[in-house]
Amino acid sequence: MTLRLTNTLTRRTELFTPLRSGKASIYCCGVTVYDLCHLGHARSYINWDVLRRYLIWSGLDVSFVQNFTDIDDKILKRASEENSSMTAVSERNIDAFHTDMDSLGILRPDSMPRATQCLDGIRALIGELEAKGAAYSADGDVYFAVMKHSGYGKLSGRDLSEQQENAGGRVADAEGARKQHPFDFALWKGAKEGEPSFPSPWGAGRPGWHIECSAMVRAELGDTIDIHLGGADLVFPHHENEIAQSEAATGKELAQVWMHNGMVNVGGQKMSKSLGNFTTIRALLESGVSPMTLRLFVLQAHYRKPLDFTADALDAAATGWKGLNAALGLGERHGQSLGWPATPALAPEALVGTTNDPSETLGPLQQRFIDAMDDDLNSSGALAVLFDLAKPLRALANRLDRGDGADRPADEVVALALRWQLLRDLAAVLGLRCEADSETTGSADDSTNQVEIQAAIDARITAKSTKNYAEADRIRDELRAQGIELIDKPGGITEWIRR
Repeated sequence: MTLRLTNTLTRRTELFTPLRSGKASIYCCGVTVYDLCHLGHARSYINWDVLRRYLIWSGLDVSFVQNFTDIDDKILKRASEENSSMTAVSERNIDAFHTDMDSLGILRPDSMPRATQCLDGIRALIGELEAKGAAYSADGDVYFAVMKHSGYGKLSGRDLSEQQENAGGRVADAEGARKQHPFDFALWKGAKEGEPSFPSPWGAGRPGWHIECSAMVRAELGDTIDIHLGGADLVFPHHENEIAQSEAATGKELAQVWMHNGMVNVGGQKMSKSLGNFTTIRALLESGVSPMTLRLFVLQAHYRKPLDFTADALDAAATGWKGLNAALGLGERHGQSLGWPATPALAPEALVGTTNDPSETLGPLQQRFIDAMDDDLNSSGALAVLFDLAKPLRALANRLDRGDGADRPADEVVALALRWQLLRDLAAVLGLRCEADSETTGSADDSTNQVEIQAAIDARITAKSTKNYAEADRIRDELRAQGIELIDKPGGITEWIRR
């Protein structure tokens, strides 16, 4: 493979080489199921869905595991507020999670273990850590001793000695008094009155958050996996603690590659439930935003960069999707009148990359798509290719929707059919599928819209950063031919005007 991914652990963009040839093992941190998912969750899972799809399309056998945290203080608090139970709250929100993710076209993971179903593995892992001297019990709680793991801090870059000094002014609570070090963290929490609990060698209680993922990774995929995924807010302490406890137990590296997506911002602040500035996926879809518009909105930004959520940005994504959707739906609406052969819908779970150039024109476009995706999943660059593929198809869709004749030269009919199939195949890698809603499949404005322009600009910036100046010039010239003039400004900023 020529795929390069940014590894949080090494702080470098590296060539991805699977542990086992032809296979990839991936663990993605899932949600704590106390409420509906918001746009931040959508951003994370859409991006990782694209990673998974691209690996499958590239010919790898991918094992993708994503957990549910179904016991947590937030779940217990919600159950208490509702006079319900931990199980009832978890089950309701697990069902809602599936509904929301399915609507966004996110492939279901191969396995979705739950913390409460992995207690044997959790208890066994804690026991191993205690036997190795990396964990200790205190009054029914069990803590991981961070000073016992020499590599603690390697993911987040935090220095443990500095953290200990900075913690000197903290007021010690009852839990702090039981710890050997201020940053030791709980592997097992002793039972509190009125809360659900489970038996263990240390007394009744429940697992800590971090140990759950370590145990589930091990049970589902083994001691060492290819890729571990999550949001940037999980780097510390969650993923740092995962690494410490897993590697202390096994003596092996937990994951070769750690990938983290950037946050969704609202008014300059991270979207989160704790801040109360979140918008749920359900609310967005019920307001009339189409699932593919939301998906396109997310993919316009590189997965590692912040994503600003504004009404204008969402409207621009809707406009961009309307045109792309018109091109994607061309075959279904007009394929028969064009004399195109019937083409079955691509099954996302069986994506296979095409190796044959469909034509002299399409081969380079497909290669541009591959180059963009191989460049640390540059989804904006990949979208730029989709928009290029869609232009003549969209123009034809507009004419046919207006009732213009479908008579075309035979060679043009074949070329357009191949172009449409390649568009569908590459769109499926990004999880974009034709939507039948009349609001999104009708005639689209044939002029270049803001989403297409920005996608092209982002692709040009990437080309310049890799010193591919010929590609950067090609993009500029193509936009100029469409009446779009680029204006490069200091600080790497590019603005544009329509002439």
